Amino acid sequence: MKRSALSRRLFLAAGSALAGAGLMGPPRPRAEETAGPTADSPPKTSRLAAINSIFRLRSHAYHIVGRMVHGYEKDGFHHQPPVRMARMMNDQSPAGDLGQGFCQRHGIKLCKSVAETLGPALDVDGVLLIIEHGDYPVNEFGQVLYPRYDFFRQIVEVFERVGRSVPVFVDKHLSYDHRRAAEMVATAKKLGFPLMAGSSLPVTWRIPDIEPPLGTPFAEAVCTFGFDRGPAEIYLFHALETLQCLVERRPSGETGVKSVRCLAGDEVWRAIDRGQISARLVDAAIARCPSRNVGPLRENVTQPLAIVIEYADGTRGAVLNLVEQTSEFGFAATVKGQAEPIATYFHLPSPPGARFFDPLCWNIERLLTTGQSPYPVERTQLTSTVLDIALHSLKEGGRALSDPALAIRYRAPAESGHFRGPDR
Repeated sequence: MKRSALSRRLFLAAGSALAGAGLMGPPRPRAEETAGPTADSPPKTSRLAAINSIFRLRSHAYHIVGRMVHGYEKDGFHHQPPVRMARMMNDQSPAGDLGQGFCQRHGIKLCKSVAETLGPALDVDGVLLIIEHGDYPVNEFGQVLYPRYDFFRQIVEVFERVGRSVPVFVDKHLSYDHRRAAEMVATAKKLGFPLMAGSSLPVTWRIPDIEPPLGTPFAEAVCTFGFDRGPAEIYLFHALETLQCLVERRPSGETGVKSVRCLAGDEVWRAIDRGQISARLVDAAIARCPSRNVGPLRENVTQPLAIVIEYADGTRGAVLNLVEQTSEFGFAATVKGQAEPIATYFHLPSPPGARFFDPLCWNIERLLTTGQSPYPVERTQLTSTVLDIALHSLKEGGRALSDPALAIRYRAPAESGHFRGPDR
């Protein structure tokens, strides 16, 4: 199908203009932005800054920044974000680095510090903090010591110096340390700037497509997945997001977590045998996944890993890494008053395109459009906190741990923002 310039203009006009609503002060306009919009003109172009760990093939920065420059598909059509990448900084430049060439080709200034990337007078409309991948140490709890918090603090220092701020997106979890994650959320609220965080999982396609209505009385839910690349925390975070973006739709909203424990090996099977994790839900989640293996679960999976969650309102949750049995993120849950569980899997189109970044970038645009995160940053704060405490539990042999930091309350959005319809 030929996509004409008129089709593209009509599609762009259907979206909201990226006018920087809700910001603490507008950036200095460029000359081409001073003229008023017309019926045929595209939305105002917003200037963005990106603070990355690395920029190489298949890195998160490569996928997110690349979509802001090249565009991506939505509902089967090309969508060109009305944004301009103004500046970019990469913390590391490993072999295979693409940052310098990318910036030269697309007129992006490649900077050496956060302050330089944001500009002396903060002349950008939004900041992307994409600290994922790269050569960083791993601590005794199996946590990658990504400097998300450190770069966030440097961003905030610029905001405080100029006396205003702009929306910030933080890729994946806020910090490996839940205290730092809480500080990041509190800082955004104190200074009054929109903060969005998380990955593609909550907004990617769901097959079958489900969107439990607000007020759904979940009793128990599980997420199954299978990845063994690198430290366990990397994909456990994705599984926690998959679980949380659905169970948060309970009648009382999210009221926090009472306890967390992380189990490995035969302890996972014992938890299932004791009924602490529902075998029925594990089977239902795996059954939705196209990659599911043949043969018995316990025969195939040699080193299972699970996080078991007891919510403050009595709801139970669990995420299970079952490497040999499945690779997709499957979800299954029991709902009070319903005999059969609900189940789906979260569809992640494969690299190199990795089109699950399309819905994430669309929601980043919503952040810029409205001046509000399309979903509560408290969700990412809670999943960051559960993950941190779970890995401490694993270090302590699977002991159940409680912490006041788990008492995070928030309300889920009416619409999750996940993509529906064609994935290509």
